[in-house]
Amino acid sequence: MSLSFEELDFRPTPMGLLTLRRRRPPSSDIDIYEIKLGDEFLMSSQFTAAEIELARLGLAARGRGDLDVVVGGLGLGYTAHAVLENARVRSLIVVDALAEVIEWHAQGLLPLGRELTGDPRCRLVHGDFFAMSDSSAGFDSAAPARRFDAVLVDIDHSPRNLLHPRHAALYGPEGLARLATHLHPGGVFALWSNDPPDEMFERDLAGAFATARAHVVTFNNLRGDPDASNTVYVAVKADLPGARATVDAAPTTD
Repeated sequence: MSLSFEELDFRPTPMGLLTLRRRRPPSSDIDIYEIKLGDEFLMSSQFTAAEIELARLGLAARGRGDLDVVVGGLGLGYTAHAVLENARVRSLIVVDALAEVIEWHAQGLLPLGRELTGDPRCRLVHGDFFAMSDSSAGFDSAAPARRFDAVLVDIDHSPRNLLHPRHAALYGPEGLARLATHLHPGGVFALWSNDPPDEMFERDLAGAFATARAHVVTFNNLRGDPDASNTVYVAVKADLPGARATVDAAPTTD
C-alpha cells in the first residue's frame, strides 16, 4: 500500500463486508480514517463536527451533577471521546453491534482507540442498542434496569434513513417512550442525523419528552461548501411525572 492509501483491515459480517481504511489526501499531512459496509460509507474522520456536538449539546442539556452516559454507536469514537472530555462524566457505556469495530479500537488501529479503552470510566460493549432500548433490563447487563443521565445515539443515517428496517421502532412514539424509561427524571436523549430537521420526528419526540429541540450543525465539507449540515436532536425527560411536553417551533443553527 502507498502512504496515501492503506486498507487496514476487512471483515465479513452478517451485514456485509466491513472495511477499515486510511487515506491521505494530496498536499495534506492529515490521515483520514473511513469505515465502509459493502459500498456504503458508514463513517469518516474527515467530518466529525456534528458527532462531537452530539456529546456537547446532549450533556449540556443535563445541567447538574455527575453524569452516567450511554452512547449508541461507537464508530470512530468521536462522540465517546467528547463525552469523556466532560469532567462531570462518571461513567460511559458505548454499545456497538459490530464487534469488529470494538476490536479495531482495542488494537489501536483507530486514532482514539487507546484513549477510549484506557479510560477507566469507559466500557465498550458489543450488543444490539435497539434491543437494549426496548428491554426493561436496559443498557447495563451488570445492573439491570439501571437509569442514566444521558443516552446519545449515532447509528442510523437519520430517523427515516435506516441501516436496518428493524431500527425503525425506536424512532416512533412507543420506542421513544421506552427509551425514556432508561433515563433519570431530567435525563437527556440526543440523536445525530444526516438529514435536515424532521417535523414529524420532532412531534414524536415532544410526545415522549418534556422538551425537544433540533440543532442544525454546519461545517465546511472541504468541497467548497461551508454550509454543509447535520442535525442533532436534544430531548429532555420531565423532572416530574406528567409534565407537559413541548417542542421548539424552529431549529437552531450552531
